[in-house]
Amino acid sequence: MKVLVTDPIADAGLARLREAGHEVETAYDVEGDALLDAVADANGLIVRSGTEVTDEVLSAAPELVIVGRAGIGVDNIDIDAATEHGVIVANAPEGNVRAAAEHSVAMAFATARSIPQAHDRLKGGEWAKGAFLGTEVNKKTLGVVGFGRVGQEVAKRLGNLGMDIVTFDPYISEERAKQFGAELVDELDECLEKADFVTIHTPLTPETENMIGEEELAQLEGGYVVNCARGGIIDEPALAEAVEDGVLKGAALDVFGEEPLPDDSPLLDVEDIIVTPHLGASTEAAQENVATSTADQIIAAFNQEPVANALNAPSLDRATFEQVEPYLELASTAGRIAVQLFDGHMSEVEVTYAGDIADEDVEYVTASALEGVFAPSDIQVNAVNAPQVAKERGIDVTESKTSSAEDYQSLITVTVSDGTDSVSVCGTQFGGEESRIVRIDDHRIEAVPHGHMLVVRNKDEPGTIGFIGTVLGESNINIAGMFNGRETIGGEAMSVYNLDEPPTAEVFDALSTDDRIIETTYVALGDE
Repeated sequence: MKVLVTDPIADAGLARLREAGHEVETAYDVEGDALLDAVADANGLIVRSGTEVTDEVLSAAPELVIVGRAGIGVDNIDIDAATEHGVIVANAPEGNVRAAAEHSVAMAFATARSIPQAHDRLKGGEWAKGAFLGTEVNKKTLGVVGFGRVGQEVAKRLGNLGMDIVTFDPYISEERAKQFGAELVDELDECLEKADFVTIHTPLTPETENMIGEEELAQLEGGYVVNCARGGIIDEPALAEAVEDGVLKGAALDVFGEEPLPDDSPLLDVEDIIVTPHLGASTEAAQENVATSTADQIIAAFNQEPVANALNAPSLDRATFEQVEPYLELASTAGRIAVQLFDGHMSEVEVTYAGDIADEDVEYVTASALEGVFAPSDIQVNAVNAPQVAKERGIDVTESKTSSAEDYQSLITVTVSDGTDSVSVCGTQFGGEESRIVRIDDHRIEAVPHGHMLVVRNKDEPGTIGFIGTVLGESNINIAGMFNGRETIGGEAMSVYNLDEPPTAEVFDALSTDDRIIETTYVALGDE
């Protein structure tokens, strides 16, 4: 097989491919027509962030089996187009975890002890021994925002140095946090208030952009903040002001909203803010790890073996895949709805199959349900890597099957739970293509899962649905569809509304004024 490498990777990765008997061709910095010509006969393509793998590139490579990203980010790869072309996309998310964690720890020490500042003074000829009074990490509290692989490694290292660990991550189980000696809290504010040091380890998403601003920094008064994850999570002008004014003792950043960091950045004017040029993964070991990991996945794909970090490839044979394919989107949708209706730290996910679907190999369907469960978190996950993500986050996943499917040919139920409280969403397929949600917890309901959904639990009393419709109408929000179900006459009812746009805060405020309304939840399915 021929492997084209268009961005430099460590020699160890190239050597591994050649040792496996494959031809390796390097063509760095190619673009445009030159890139299209280069991929024409390639069976594998290895890139970093410098090569854009577009639909045009994929169309020009009819023999391509796999694209390997030597690193974690795949923003430069059109995964949907790759899937359409039958090309596996795989990344190397593990290779730089240790390097990123160690850099975070180093930055925490650097800011706590003013190491770069003291170094600069001494290099400048000043023995400023009395100018710097550092902070010990022993018996201090570390707040970890985002408790994925890197966050866990940071907690492990600093916890062993005598720090108490508190973490905020809505998508981690309490049991998993306890395995690292960490206290899991429900709100970011609580994490910041308890912490002396805060390290950031979340992806940059619309939810996390500028997540830590002036108000949040004030809750960390007298502390330190470290960000080696993604730029844009911390409001940089607010951070500069907080450190300059003494609200914080110091900060250390390796990533920025704009890179390279502009000369006029306010961060550069504050002595107690340490900055490094995105060095988190810049170690020899990390570069070798991502190169060899990527090579191993290329080799596995050529051998028709499972690809460990595939982002889009089903792990079923074609015949089985065709049997379960109609249920994949249903399972994902049920998972997405269930997790948004659930208010807690999930530690368990159960997927139940009833009827004809119970006779099939449902491993990939369960993975699709997990994909839906994790989708609102913006964790980089799909049906291939979802089981591994669940394992890493300490979430127990169980499957169960039964031949009885009530009045339906097949039913899939996704239940998310924290071990005490739970939410179940049950769905079916009509005509093989149309998904329906037929039950939420004990409420029998036939709802079309689509777009913007408002789910309302209310008392079964006359005029309640009319009141909800009036509130939506007064906010100029159109109802595309409405579905209603109840447990008993005069008991608790549930109604689901498909809306043309998301409900506003004013809508929720207005609904909450009526004592007939028990609970309202907005569910975004991301298909509009």
